[in-house]
Amino acid sequence: MLCIVLFAPLIFNKLRLPHIIGMILAGLLIGPKGLNIIERDDSFELFGKVGLYYIMFLASLEMDLEGLKKNRTRGIIFGLITFLIPMAIGYAVGEWVLKLPWQASLLISCIISSHTLLAYPIVGRYGLSRHDCVTIAIAGTMIALLLALFTLAGISASAEGDVSAMFWVFFLLKCTVYCAIVFFVFPRFTRYFFKHNSDNVTQFTFVLVMLFLSAALSELAGLEGLFGAFLAGLVLNRYIPRVSPLMNRIEFVGNALFIPYFLISVGMLVNLRSMFDHREAIFVVLVLVVTATVTKWLGAWATQMVLRMKAAERRMLFGLSNAHAAGALAMIMVGTQLEIEPGVVLIGDDIINGVVLVILVSCIISSLVTERAAREIALADTSTPNGTDRADGKIMV
Repeated sequence: MLCIVLFAPLIFNKLRLPHIIGMILAGLLIGPKGLNIIERDDSFELFGKVGLYYIMFLASLEMDLEGLKKNRTRGIIFGLITFLIPMAIGYAVGEWVLKLPWQASLLISCIISSHTLLAYPIVGRYGLSRHDCVTIAIAGTMIALLLALFTLAGISASAEGDVSAMFWVFFLLKCTVYCAIVFFVFPRFTRYFFKHNSDNVTQFTFVLVMLFLSAALSELAGLEGLFGAFLAGLVLNRYIPRVSPLMNRIEFVGNALFIPYFLISVGMLVNLRSMFDHREAIFVVLVLVVTATVTKWLGAWATQMVLRMKAAERRMLFGLSNAHAAGALAMIMVGTQLEIEPGVVLIGDDIINGVVLVILVSCIISSLVTERAAREIALADTSTPNGTDRADGKIMV
């Protein structure tokens, strides 16, 4: 494992490809559905889940809160667009092309409309974590994820025959109580702890406790843990300086251990052999991959048109919003546990394999597009300091 974490970035940097792709392909190669060198046991599931939480946590922890306030309207617009377009097209594809029941079609559209900030570490390496388009992408991610999770709760209630008004009242009450704890209790406890404890190790441990506590409470409220991880980073953002020993430790542990484990565990889920068992499986995979990619591109393009953004910023939005990872896995696992009729599950094996292949392809596309967009934006920012042209700006020496 450590050899993969060490050599995959070195090899793929030589090939001028994002090392995230190397981690995923390495997991595919050594996993139980590849050469079967390493089993995907409980440790991979645990560390992989932690890695996903860490990605969401770092995204909100490094976010520019002033930039978020300034771009909150644009972030909401992007979130709604990147959710509604894939939701509508995904449902139509499931209903008319794949001939699925309406609950399964709605679940597929939820998976396609939500996304994971898998390529966020690439943005951080280029120093663009506080760029406006990145802030918009992060805010839009949480809007799309929250709407998808609410829809998923409705699907689960429908399959179980409980779609009464009391279900939604109780669900909204749980979410309200959870948000109140995170936004009102967590900050006071954090201020008190940091004021009375200056030891670096103790502070780092406290940050991990807050991260996983928020994720656990989020799952108790009926939401996914990655949403709670994002909120934890948002709350701790103002208490952890961007340039500090504590922030260095947080980033180091995530990038060196947890995030690579998550990427490798995603690769281990891919089963390329299943695609060639029968033609229907290949058809399902192609339909899902094309739908997921095209709808997210349409969301980024529509946002560019509405907000009048640059082409590189559109590519950044598409790159960050195209990856489907653990959120998609969590939703598809819910589908395998729901029955529309006695003995008939909501999601079959072909759809499961198709979603897993969507994860692989979308992660690769997301990494490549984000790398290109980040490089282009970084070069543009270098050539035009502070967003102004050299010919028009004034320089005082």
